[in-house]
Amino acid sequence: MDSDSGSDCGDVPNFPRDLPNILITGTPGTGKTTTSEMAAEATGLTHINVGDLVKAKALHEGLDTEFDSYILDEDKLLDEMEDMMKPGGKIVDFHTCEIFPERWFDLVIVLRTDNNVLYPRLESRGYNAKKINENMECEIMQVVLEDARESYAEEIVIELQSNSIEQMEENVSRIKAWKEQWVLNNAK
Repeated sequence: MDSDSGSDCGDVPNFPRDLPNILITGTPGTGKTTTSEMAAEATGLTHINVGDLVKAKALHEGLDTEFDSYILDEDKLLDEMEDMMKPGGKIVDFHTCEIFPERWFDLVIVLRTDNNVLYPRLESRGYNAKKINENMECEIMQVVLEDARESYAEEIVIELQSNSIEQMEENVSRIKAWKEQWVLNNAK
């Protein structure tokens, strides 16, 4: 896969940065946005909610009425985000990970949630049965985790449980410690 449309294991950052970029991904309902917001506050990094960006900047090709979600225009999204990502210091929050170039990220976190926790979260969002079932199947089959493992270097992909606020807080503590170590390791 070329570096403009996804990752390539030989694709290394081609721009220096003082702060890391982190991708927080997972099936819808696993706590990506909550964790990302908490991590941004704890680390001083900037949170980018890709779903919000897609809506705000019309980086889509319209609405998929069957799943009540936007049809992403990947090229527009990547063009929009390229300059944002160069200086580092971003926490990117999105349910899909394989579309982003590997060179953008120093850490990829895949949040996982037990089915008995995930189902009520999806229901509370008002998702229709088809959308709930598809997302439950994705979580059961570890689709996002496998996509992350196939798209990024093994050493930067981390799987974290996200069933409770306590786990989210523990995850944020780990992210903060990792970011601090990254800054020390990459000091100029």
